[in-house]
Amino acid sequence: MAVFVALGAFLMTLFGGWTAQRVTDRRHLVLGLAGGLMLGVVGLELLPEAMDAAGEDFLGVHRALLLFVGGFLFAHVVERLLAVRRAAHGAADAETPHAHAGGHGGGAGRTDRAPQVGLTAASAMVLHSLMDGVALGAAFQVGGGMGATVALAVITHDFADGFNTYTLTSLYGNDRRRAFTMLFADAVAPVVGAASTLLFTLPEELIGSYLGFFGGALLYLAAAEILPEAHHEHPALSTLLCTVGGVGFIWLVVALAN
Repeated sequence: MAVFVALGAFLMTLFGGWTAQRVTDRRHLVLGLAGGLMLGVVGLELLPEAMDAAGEDFLGVHRALLLFVGGFLFAHVVERLLAVRRAAHGAADAETPHAHAGGHGGGAGRTDRAPQVGLTAASAMVLHSLMDGVALGAAFQVGGGMGATVALAVITHDFADGFNTYTLTSLYGNDRRRAFTMLFADAVAPVVGAASTLLFTLPEELIGSYLGFFGGALLYLAAAEILPEAHHEHPALSTLLCTVGGVGFIWLVVALAN
């Protein structure tokens, strides 16, 4: 039953990515919505679940919160290291005779972005979807009522996962082929996760620790990358409303699931 329900999550993830791809002519609205969805997932779903499951405090700080900060710093360090590497490569190119050919294209201003950051972020989304499938399978092992509740949350918020996976991959300069590859991997992940519960289960504390770390990394991408980019060229009220709407959507999902 869990695997069958996970197929619904598969379709919803693909639909979310398709939606993100279709509205590229309103890119600032897409990014504003993605930032709101990510903020809602972190603050209203991931962090509360992590704090419930991660176990005891570590040196006076809740383990989930400590890993949350660690995930934020990890994402920041990775993004900065890749940006420095990319800038150094650009400086080396500037010494060549062809460095300034075509140098006034429309992509100026955000050329410090490394495609690897987008692929890393999308890979984290895939891992998160895999854990969604594991949670779905474990819930159905507890009982049909618990499974139905978790299924509602997973299937509904996988639209946001697919939307964010495609957006994150393409935002950092990856082509559509890579974006669709990561989207498909994200769609398959909950099915694989649900099927894996037929073989083994993960300790609750390990899942909680992962959710805390992943939440911190996701918050960094939303606050430091996605939302600033959304308002970079179109600081419009409509973009802000999309962000608020994204948070509200996740709030509704959490409320229905509970």
